[in-house]
Amino acid sequence: MKDRATVLCVQDGRILLVARERSRWALPGGRIRRDEAPHEAALRELEEETTLVADQLMYLFQFNGFNTQHHVFFAEVGPHLIAQPGNEIARCRWFAPVKIATLSASVPTRGIVELFVRHIGVPAPAGVRRAP
Repeated sequence: MKDRATVLCVQDGRILLVARERSRWALPGGRIRRDEAPHEAALRELEEETTLVADQLMYLFQFNGFNTQHHVFFAEVGPHLIAQPGNEIARCRWFAPVKIATLSASVPTRGIVELFVRHIGVPAPAGVRRAP
């Protein structure tokens, strides 16, 4: 089974997805190199694919795909940061969590987002208070 660092990056209550040319939407991330820890791979892949540099990552959970084990990390980025496609990525876009289920997205992406929303929730957009 391959190991992959996957980043759930949230900004103003929306989740960042990336896509290669003519490919499905996916969460940023990639293969963990032999000489790096999963969190190091997550930081590297986020920056390579989106140009975003996360100040902090929080480890969330492992998610087993068909032949890949995803080490899932959470990163919240400020509203002033802009994601730009980098490396092999052609598109970066922020989506409301409910919209992701309707996209042409990878199966692991849908599963990871569903688990995250159901068990952790998505931070409210800036300036919006949730009812207690």
